[in-house]
Amino acid sequence: MISHILVNILCSFVGTIAFAVLFNVPRRFYLCCGLTGTAGWMLYVLCRDGFGITTAMASFFGALGVVLISRLLTVRMKCPITIFLISGIIPLVPGAGIYFTAYYLVTDELSMAAQRGMEALKIAFAIVLGIVLIVSIPREFFQIRYWKRRKALRKRGSA
Repeated sequence: MISHILVNILCSFVGTIAFAVLFNVPRRFYLCCGLTGTAGWMLYVLCRDGFGITTAMASFFGALGVVLISRLLTVRMKCPITIFLISGIIPLVPGAGIYFTAYYLVTDELSMAAQRGMEALKIAFAIVLGIVLIVSIPREFFQIRYWKRRKALRKRGSA
């Protein structure tokens, strides 16, 4: 059990950093990219295996985690969100599902192709919904100054 968790952490971390290198992310962001991808993957695994929810819903929650961490890091590190988001979302992308859809289409197993294709489409749609949900929150919400100003306004209003 512990070795399974460690392998998941290591593979998602290294895979995310590998895609960050592929996308020419500056070196100073590699660690943050790796942690973002690992956090999203571990949320996915926890939801799928720990709580027993569907793969598409687990992908949704994993995407929520990746985008939320990306939004926090983009404010903290003062860089574009795409640096963390694109490389962090890679472990959740249903690459095997798309591959097997094409494979079953070529081998003329249309029912299996439809089944795999629909599952891959559900996962992709869940990832998009997770991204849209968090990205639609205003940027100021993730900045400390926003919360300090809000607290000061409350004190003035109650005094």
